[in-house]
Amino acid sequence: MGTAAPTPDDPEAWTAYLAEGNARQARKRVAVDLLIRDTRGRVLVVNPAYKPDWDLPGGMSEANEAPDDTARRELREELGLDIVPCGLLVVEWVPPHGPWDDQLAFILDGGTIPDAEMYSLRPHDAELTEVAMVSSHKAERLLRARLVPRFRAAMRALENERPCLMRDGQLLG
Repeated sequence: MGTAAPTPDDPEAWTAYLAEGNARQARKRVAVDLLIRDTRGRVLVVNPAYKPDWDLPGGMSEANEAPDDTARRELREELGLDIVPCGLLVVEWVPPHGPWDDQLAFILDGGTIPDAEMYSLRPHDAELTEVAMVSSHKAERLLRARLVPRFRAAMRALENERPCLMRDGQLLG
């Protein structure tokens, strides 16, 4: 028989035991986008300088960064916006592809921005070349193919007032 696992009664041994388990567990990449609308229902899309298709505003989480903090940081850096996400619209598990490991991709509700703020939107760093407010149909044509099902699910979640769970482009449940 092996030795019993430490218990919280021995804090030092317990912490070492948990740290060992944590070191063996998988790490996930986390992507966080925001669905931001204007008063006419159009959605905000951005054109990244480093890839061919348009995208929703957002980006990749840094180590130990909460998804809502990622969204706020990315919006401040790229667009100079300070928006507190209103809630969750979509979580999608994206399997490994190309050189990338799997990831969890979130779309958070960025709410509606006032017209005056919308008209003043400009890229604030070199990662973006353009921003635009477009209809959801035009957004689907501009966004990369892998993102379109997630975008549609986010629009559905807004309409139904219920977040969606996805796996590799497919709605679950």
